[in-house]
Amino acid sequence: MTAGAPGALDLDKLFTARLHAARARPYLATALFALHPVESRQVPTMGVDRHWRCYVSAAFVDRTAVQDLAAVWVHEVSHLLRDHHGRSDRVARERGLAGLGDRLRMNIAADLEINDDAFGHGLVRPEGAVHPGQLGLPTGLLMEDYLRRFGHGPITERLAWLDCGSGADGLERGWELGPEGAHGLSDQERDAVRFRVAQGIIGRPGDAPQGWRRWAEEVFHPPQPWRELLGAALRSAACGAGSGDDYSYGRPARRSAGVRGAILPGLRRRPPRVCVVVDTSGSVSDAELGSALLEVAAISRAVGGRRDLVTVVSCDAAAQSVHPLCRAEGIELTGGGGTDLRTGFARALRTRPGPDVVVVLTDGQTPWPATRPACRTVVGLFPRHRSGDSRSEDNPNYRPDTPPEWARVVTIGSAAG
Repeated sequence: MTAGAPGALDLDKLFTARLHAARARPYLATALFALHPVESRQVPTMGVDRHWRCYVSAAFVDRTAVQDLAAVWVHEVSHLLRDHHGRSDRVARERGLAGLGDRLRMNIAADLEINDDAFGHGLVRPEGAVHPGQLGLPTGLLMEDYLRRFGHGPITERLAWLDCGSGADGLERGWELGPEGAHGLSDQERDAVRFRVAQGIIGRPGDAPQGWRRWAEEVFHPPQPWRELLGAALRSAACGAGSGDDYSYGRPARRSAGVRGAILPGLRRRPPRVCVVVDTSGSVSDAELGSALLEVAAISRAVGGRRDLVTVVSCDAAAQSVHPLCRAEGIELTGGGGTDLRTGFARALRTRPGPDVVVVLTDGQTPWPATRPACRTVVGLFPRHRSGDSRSEDNPNYRPDTPPEWARVVTIGSAAG
């Protein structure tokens, strides 16, 4: 798609479309009216930068129906609300992605995250809007997950015209005004807009699709430094020697050439299996249990989004049932008594197939296994500030055993671990 011929921007039509978008998606109204439109002859259709400016082609507005323009308004503001520019920058650093082709893939993946449930209920699907079904992909995934499922090739060639601006993929365009340009929002103003939108979604949960409800919950629980540490500790444990390694005859070992008459299996890496043991004893508060559920969801993302490889054990004085991770909000955490996470460790290690990593989320008021488990262990520790030498957990001066040296410990709620 190319930029249109010079002409005056029809602001009446553009603003009518924005009003239609706000009526169709009232929970996005604050964000829609926070966007400042900027006429540009260089932008192909409409695009946004990370400073909440919306660049608009006058020719595109002229040839596009109001209903379609309304859907494009919603699409573009969704990039900014979901921080696709910041997430694309992080993905580029983590996966070593560089160049225009990779940024195009990020734009496509971000569009898939938005478009899988954006239309209908008062919004038409605009011409050219890419949908996961067109690529043979499931709905309901995040941009980072979609990005793993397609590479450079016919898909990206067909969608090379797509350009939603730096607000979608983080790469600044020549037509954008930059951080010093007029009418951009400050960091505080952007956060305020996101918070107001999230409040509207939480206040009327029946009006928003699941993807927006998930986003709103994450706005109220923003990432903290200790979450990054916990994710890094988990990835380090999951990628360590022996974790996720297995032998397979599907790809024979190169050593087979030196052994006449024998075929040796090759060592292959599979995604690691993780078992999460959640301390549900009476000493762990409801707020901490809620935080634990958020961490379980984050753990699944840290190992590549394979929720089928993550199981959860709730444990107080005895281990409860094992839950496969379908979604974090569906996990029932039962308990409320004393604490003995040794039973949780034992239950986790009995799961079949066995875990490569055990993650324990606890306040630490528990005895620990006397011997090191066969798999790697990461402990997320809810902090406690108590002193004394009593051995009774009921005593306010109880001092629990410290986690063993063989566990990687991250203090939850702290900037250091």
